[in-house]
Amino acid sequence: MFRREFLLTALPAALAVSACNRSTKKRIGVVPKATAHVFWQSVHAGAEAAGKEADIEIDWKGPAAETDFSRQIEIVDSMINARLDGIVLAPTEATSLVSVVERAAREGVPLTIFDSGINTENYVSYVSTNNYDAGALAARAMGELLSGKGTIAIVKMVPGSSSTMEREAGFQETLAKEFPGILKVAEQYCMSDRAKALAVTENMLTANPELSALFASAEPATVGAAQALKSRDLVGKVRMVGFDSSDSIEKDMRAGVIDALVVQDPFNIGYEAVKTVIAAMQGQTPPKRIDSPATVVKPSNIDTPEIDKLLHPDLSKYLG
Repeated sequence: MFRREFLLTALPAALAVSACNRSTKKRIGVVPKATAHVFWQSVHAGAEAAGKEADIEIDWKGPAAETDFSRQIEIVDSMINARLDGIVLAPTEATSLVSVVERAAREGVPLTIFDSGINTENYVSYVSTNNYDAGALAARAMGELLSGKGTIAIVKMVPGSSSTMEREAGFQETLAKEFPGILKVAEQYCMSDRAKALAVTENMLTANPELSALFASAEPATVGAAQALKSRDLVGKVRMVGFDSSDSIEKDMRAGVIDALVVQDPFNIGYEAVKTVIAAMQGQTPPKRIDSPATVVKPSNIDTPEIDKLLHPDLSKYLG
C-alpha cells in the first residue's frame, strides 16, 4: 500500500518538474528553404552554435524542396501555434510567405528573415549575403575570364526566389555596364534541381554551339551545369562561373571544369540570424539589415586558410 501511495504521489510531482524544465528552455525554430544541400547544413550548424551559446534549443525544420513554399507556410504556422519563442525563416518565395510572417508579428513571435528577402517589413532583421553585389562579383570574374568578349548563357534558379533573382540581376547588369562585349544569348531556370540544371544546360549548349561561358547562380545550377560540360567534353572550351560550394563543386574546380566560384558564409548567416532573434527576445533592437560578405574562389586561392574555412566548415562539431 505504501509503495502504491508513494508512486501516485511522486508521479504528478515528477511530471510537474519535467514540465517546468521544458518551459524554462527557450526554443527558436529555424526554417530553411530545404535541408539537403551543404549550404543549408552549414546554416544549421551556425544556428546551433548561436543556440548553444545562449542555452536555447534550435528546432530545425524545412521542406524537402526549395520550391515548396506551401510546406514552409505549414511549418511556420505550426511553430507559431506551438508558441516557440522565436523563428528564423529563409522564404522560398518573396510574396507567398508574407501572410505567415505578418501573423508571427501580430502574435508577438520575433521572426528574422535570412538568405532571401520578403515583401514585408514586419520582421526583426534580415540577414543574408548582399546578393546583388555577389552577382556583380561573378560578372567581374566572368569578364576577366573572357577578357571582355564572348557569349554566355545563364542557368537560373527559381522564379520568385529573392536571393537568386538579386544575384542574377547583379550579374547581368554589371556585365552589361562593365563588359559590353560579353553578350547573354540564353537563360533557363533549373527550379533548384540538379538533374533539370543538367538538362537545360545541355539544351542551351546545343542551341548555341559557339558559346563562350556559363554562369550558374546557385549550388544545384552549378552542379548540373558542370556535369553538362563534362558530358559534352567541353571542359576548358566553355568557361564557367558558379555560385556556392559542395564537395562535388570543389572537385570540379580542381579538375578545371569550373573557373571561378562566388561563395557565401552560410555558417555565419545562420549564426547571426539566430543571434538577432535572441536579442529581440531580450528586449533589444538588432540591426534591421545584416550583410554577410561573399568571396570569389579561384584555383589560385582555393588552398588558402581563409577559403578552406569557408569550403569546409566543421559541421560535425554542431550537428554530430
